[in-house]
Amino acid sequence: MQSIQSTALEPTRSDMQGLSLGQKIMRLLPVYGLVLLTLALIIIFSILLPETFPTLLNLRSIISNKAIIALLSLAAMIPMAAGRIDLTIGYGIVLWHILAISLQTMFGFPWPLAVLVVLVLGVVCGFLNGLLVEVAKIDSFIATLGTGTVLYALALWHTGGRQVVGMLPNGFYALNGTMVFGLPITGFYVIVVAAVMYIALEYLPIGRYVYAIGANPKAAALNGIPVRKFVIGAFVASGFLSALTGVLLASKLRIGQASVGLEYLLPALVGAFLGSTTIKPGRVNVWGTLVGVIILAVGISGIQQVGGSFFVEPLFNGVTLLVAIGIAGYAQRKKGVVIRRPAEIKKDA
Repeated sequence: MQSIQSTALEPTRSDMQGLSLGQKIMRLLPVYGLVLLTLALIIIFSILLPETFPTLLNLRSIISNKAIIALLSLAAMIPMAAGRIDLTIGYGIVLWHILAISLQTMFGFPWPLAVLVVLVLGVVCGFLNGLLVEVAKIDSFIATLGTGTVLYALALWHTGGRQVVGMLPNGFYALNGTMVFGLPITGFYVIVVAAVMYIALEYLPIGRYVYAIGANPKAAALNGIPVRKFVIGAFVASGFLSALTGVLLASKLRIGQASVGLEYLLPALVGAFLGSTTIKPGRVNVWGTLVGVIILAVGISGIQQVGGSFFVEPLFNGVTLLVAIGIAGYAQRKKGVVIRRPAEIKKDA
């Protein structure tokens, strides 16, 4: 039933003992290689495009365009940490951003109430996904694909294939349009959400439980961890965060249309999968996910400024996803070798 597994490959202090400098570098390269590649791309594009790339205007553009993807990637990595996958993040954002606008323009809801309703619906959707996966025992890929398709159909039915437009209050526009220290406020949303998730996953028991479930749900259950409870909770958190992202997308676009939203699914998954190849390779993690989103943003922005064609972005996302999955698979196999080796040595002794 597992769509993915979550294990870690980051070297421990004992792993590094007795290694030469070259061996230590090779051991750390899979951990920080993507970070170094990101820095290298920034330097290269800054040299090639000194008048456009290393500018505040370009930084604002990248943050404004990629904050939605970053939040969706963080939403996707929560179920991934528990060994599941949630495809409704891409389909749901279509409905959530439409509802955030239509509840105000068509039904007269005050914007705070409209936002609250969308967030509650996101939580309900996540809870339903959790029930399908843990109670009905449907593979998470199939379950969330089905749920997501239903959400997309509801968006088409609600709009009738037309745009949802209307005057919205300035307070709703400010959710996305405010500038803080000269930068879009959405970038600060990403930092806050990432910090909260990092603390929860790395320093609180809930994080250890979720990662334990992702690594081996049967062993986690035998150790007294309520697997069903935490998996459903992971989907609920993902649903809430994807609904919040839908609200921010509505504030950014100021119109609702069913043709917008699905294009965020692939980049969000790419960012989450790339996150499992850096910082803590072999395991999805918060800062690795942000690095994955950043390298996508930097690469696409630089290539487009150099003169890349319109198909560069989906091509770059698709190729990067394949590379990310390949690296993650290699990390998983490498982890298995590292784990088995001490047992084999003990057996031979």
